[in-house]
Amino acid sequence: MKNNSFLIYLVIFLFFYSALLFSQNINSFSNPPNDKIKLENLSLLKDKIIQYHSSGQYYKDLQRICGKAWDKLKRIKPDSNSTVVFDVDETSLSNYFFLKDMDFGYIPFLWDKWIDSAKAPAINSVKALYDSVITKGFKVVFISGRRDYQYAATIKNLKEQGFATFDTLITKSRNDLPISTSLFKEMKRIALTKKGYKIVGSVGDQYSDMYGKDTGLKVKLVDYMYFIK
Repeated sequence: MKNNSFLIYLVIFLFFYSALLFSQNINSFSNPPNDKIKLENLSLLKDKIIQYHSSGQYYKDLQRICGKAWDKLKRIKPDSNSTVVFDVDETSLSNYFFLKDMDFGYIPFLWDKWIDSAKAPAINSVKALYDSVITKGFKVVFISGRRDYQYAATIKNLKEQGFATFDTLITKSRNDLPISTSLFKEMKRIALTKKGYKIVGSVGDQYSDMYGKDTGLKVKLVDYMYFIK
């Protein structure tokens, strides 16, 4: 019951946070807004998320953000180690329809079952950015908050959706679980840099995807469904 209560409070917090984000202008290279949170009925927030996707505005915003990112990345002349880091969920692969069916809640065993199915579709604008990055000669690395036992399913899903060329996928091991996702991803980027990778860009839907050192160009995508610290 304690865990269920925690999940309920977490979901409510995330949608309150979404209300804040909805009230801001979308900016792919901005810091999180600091204005006061406007509280709304939870069901209305869910309706706003659905409308944002069904209207096509979500896809238009992604296309605009990825277009701006490519305008900057294409000016960089890559060497043999120039690398762009991509997140997986709500960046490369979309879980929107699964989450919508779950009423935007989080049920761990259903989430794991969904990941294991390897059926998440590619996000087209990000796939186009990825294709351009590969064609230009950049390396690609995926860093995800998914668990190591989801590694094989994630590899399969990425490849089946056209993300077939990349150096590596990094997921969380048991030892990584106590630390925040933002710190985990920063640590992995630092480790990549020490191995000789030159990170020129980081693409993700969460600010935790581009927190700290060794990010290169920060490409923040829109995601009003959840927030990961």
